[in-house]
Amino acid sequence: MTVILVLATFLAFIALDYLLNRRREVATVWVEPSRAVERASAGEYVGGFQVPGDRSYHPGHSWLAEERQNVVRVGIDEFAAAVLGKLDKISLPSRGQWIRQGQKAFSFSRDGKETQMVSPTEGEVLAVNPEVLQNPGLLRRDPYGAGWLFTMNVPDEESTSRNLVPKGLIAEWMRDAVDRLYARQPQLAGAVAADGGRPAEDLASLLPEIDWQELTAEFFLTV
Repeated sequence: MTVILVLATFLAFIALDYLLNRRREVATVWVEPSRAVERASAGEYVGGFQVPGDRSYHPGHSWLAEERQNVVRVGIDEFAAAVLGKLDKISLPSRGQWIRQGQKAFSFSRDGKETQMVSPTEGEVLAVNPEVLQNPGLLRRDPYGAGWLFTMNVPDEESTSRNLVPKGLIAEWMRDAVDRLYARQPQLAGAVAADGGRPAEDLASLLPEIDWQELTAEFFLTV
């Protein structure tokens, strides 16, 4: 009888330890994203625009960062946020929705107009950022941190990474985008450099004669 009691007590401790560890694992799943935001790397700057080296970039100016195996966080780069400027509304895919790489998956509204961006990868949406939906200004103030858009489960990371900007070409790719933007309005180069070479908060407001939807569609590859 004593042996049975000892074994029963031992098994009870094992079960309790498993439940406690499981609870900690679940908590980590939900807490980790906020820590990931705080760890956003400063990275380098190209033409005044921040381009953190710990992100992967789609040619349409969205980014993704790995949080854990098969789970990534998605957002847009600072260049896109500056071109979008002051937004009225952000629309994101629904939790559980499956989106393909290159698919028009989220949109931004300004002054009664709407523009879209494509997903940098393929997978199922796990969660969206409620703060950026309520406060679109976060997208411009902190595009790589608090302004993230959504997280995704990506079953096949290898195949979707093939259409991202190669790591060694990110600076060249961003420089080309900046040069094309300034070619549309040469005086922008001086205007955005007024504060230590950093871009203006709202580049669209400095381009009143250029259609905002047309401009964003060109750089976001949604033409």
